[in-house]
Amino acid sequence: MSRPLQRSSISGGGRIVESSRDSWDSQMKSRSPRTEKEDVDRNRSSPDHTSLSLRFLVNLFFPDNSSFKSGLTDNGFGSDPFNMGSSRSRQNLTLLFLRISLVLIVILALSGSLWWTISISTSSRGDIFRGYRRLQEQLISDLSDIGELSLGAARLTELDYCSEESENHVPCFNISQNLELGYSDGNEYDRQCGHGSRQSCLVVPPRNYRVPLRWPTGRDVIWIANVKITAQEVLSSGSLTKRMMMLEEDQISFRSDSLMFDGVEDYSHQIAEMIGLRNESNFIQAGVRTVLDIGCGYGSFGAHLFSKQLLTMCIANYEASGSQVQLTLERGLPAMIGSFTLKQLPYPSLSFDMVHCARCGIDWDQKDGIFLVEVDRVLKPGGYFVWTSPITNAQSLRNKQDQKKWTIVHNFAENLCWDMLSQQEETVVWKKTSKKDCYASRKSGSGPPICSKGQDVETPYYRPLQLCIGGTHSRRWVPIERRTTWPSRSKLNSSELEIHGVHPEEIAEDAINWNSAVRNYWSLLSPLIFSDHPKRPGDEDPSPPFNMLRNVLDMNARFGGLNSALLDAGKTVWVMNVVPTSGPNYLPLILDRGFVGVLHDWCEAFPTYPRTYDMVHAEGLLSLQTSKQHRCTMLDLFAEIDRLLRPESLCKQTHLHKSFQPLIWSALGFSFAKLTKAECIGFITLYAWKISVVLS
Repeated sequence: MSRPLQRSSISGGGRIVESSRDSWDSQMKSRSPRTEKEDVDRNRSSPDHTSLSLRFLVNLFFPDNSSFKSGLTDNGFGSDPFNMGSSRSRQNLTLLFLRISLVLIVILALSGSLWWTISISTSSRGDIFRGYRRLQEQLISDLSDIGELSLGAARLTELDYCSEESENHVPCFNISQNLELGYSDGNEYDRQCGHGSRQSCLVVPPRNYRVPLRWPTGRDVIWIANVKITAQEVLSSGSLTKRMMMLEEDQISFRSDSLMFDGVEDYSHQIAEMIGLRNESNFIQAGVRTVLDIGCGYGSFGAHLFSKQLLTMCIANYEASGSQVQLTLERGLPAMIGSFTLKQLPYPSLSFDMVHCARCGIDWDQKDGIFLVEVDRVLKPGGYFVWTSPITNAQSLRNKQDQKKWTIVHNFAENLCWDMLSQQEETVVWKKTSKKDCYASRKSGSGPPICSKGQDVETPYYRPLQLCIGGTHSRRWVPIERRTTWPSRSKLNSSELEIHGVHPEEIAEDAINWNSAVRNYWSLLSPLIFSDHPKRPGDEDPSPPFNMLRNVLDMNARFGGLNSALLDAGKTVWVMNVVPTSGPNYLPLILDRGFVGVLHDWCEAFPTYPRTYDMVHAEGLLSLQTSKQHRCTMLDLFAEIDRLLRPESLCKQTHLHKSFQPLIWSALGFSFAKLTKAECIGFITLYAWKISVVLS
């Protein structure tokens, strides 16, 4: 009998045909044991094994349900003709139980997840949220940057080289044009960033430009061809610190043992004693970390203080040649163009621990003492103003004109609540008051008034000079002697961060990210840029701490995290922390950490000479710029970056005809490093698609 006839059939109306069942029973009795065994083997491989699975699921989920037990025969057939009468019904029931199993698993998983979520503390949830938000913001930033780069590729814009006359020119500083506009009495040197001040060409280096010597050798010896200064200008320099250098063939050598002065070391030691310290090594213990050096000569004072862990920012007027700022930066020291003539400096109030002027060329007695008011604004409470000038010398005071100038400065400093600590030879040291009530105790009309809240802008951007005392409304009014000393100052505590509206967890997360980024940069760019053992073609392997990298410009510094990470990694660099005017203003926080920085609008030229930075870093800057009104293009931004970066003399050795600095793109931002440019012939094409992009 064929296999289908062995199964019970169902007649119309759903009744089981009994004759078929009787035939089945008789046949089963007459079969031999061998035949039964063969049937069992066939059944194992037949589709009827579904009934066994069904029985297992029923026993698993309903062990005590007798209705299910009685509703199924030993062969897996249901006694209910409506539910178990066909293989389709059995498969549907199997799927039902599988679905029930999956539902139970999902419920258990959700319950466990809910329990885990409830167990997380509020602070932990905040960490996760902030981290997730940061990832979202970074993703949007990166996508925006990529979009801008892709748009740049379609514009196909080429920039020519500027003329040789512009090799040391700084946009926004055009003396001849300012003279034509009627500026005089020093105002012709002031910054004027009007329409058309930006250059639409690439600044070329001098024909005989040479790669600067590595730090610290480059601090004391520079190539004279790299800066615009003649031998006559070197020999005729009138500034006290300018004379501390020697001209040797194609080099300028700076030294502190000048015969015309006791030396920078003795000079700084003298200042320390006038303050009441044993020597300049105790400046840190007295709360001094950052110094603003006005008219710094060529940075010799700051170069010496650097060895004492003091960071000195040089500012001086724009000079067409013999530039103080250019030579100071060429030595690997902090400097920028700045002027007291018309506008406030782009620093917050209460920024520096000391302001220094050694024959800096500023007439402090002029304009009703408004220049001294600006010094007072940028000085921290309890900070020091050091002035070295011939008119303070006792012999010079015999001159009635000098005596009149000295009297004006002395009296005005007293009206500013400055305490004159000492006067020796040509040097005078004042200490700014740390008590606000001193201003109220002055005689009526005896000094400049306190600025109103509307006038007292914490971080002005080249606002006109104001004849009122600023910084008194700031929560940052903390005497320097009460601040944490360096290097602990770089790690602000929770109460200090609260003043700036920043949570400690934000700083901690920022530090973790930048410490990781610096390690990645060092590994990615080694040995060309970031390396303790850099090597240029033809050079011998140097010994640490000789590094190719010294001057770093962070175009979007935020909390100063890159600066902090570089210091934590023990790198001998300094960072100009720039806070864009188009973004959040954390510049006061950066300066309170003991770093140097400045506020800047990147649609304008940065106040420095060409070829002054070894590295330009721009994390998140492109997104920040493109999110605002398009006052300038990405091409303008890249041309400015090209102007700021130092060239490397690799064109001769590699015979490159065209070149452009590669753009290193990491998970945290952008890093620019110019590798080839000097003495190259031809045009540099600023196509975004020609920039070499390297993923870390």
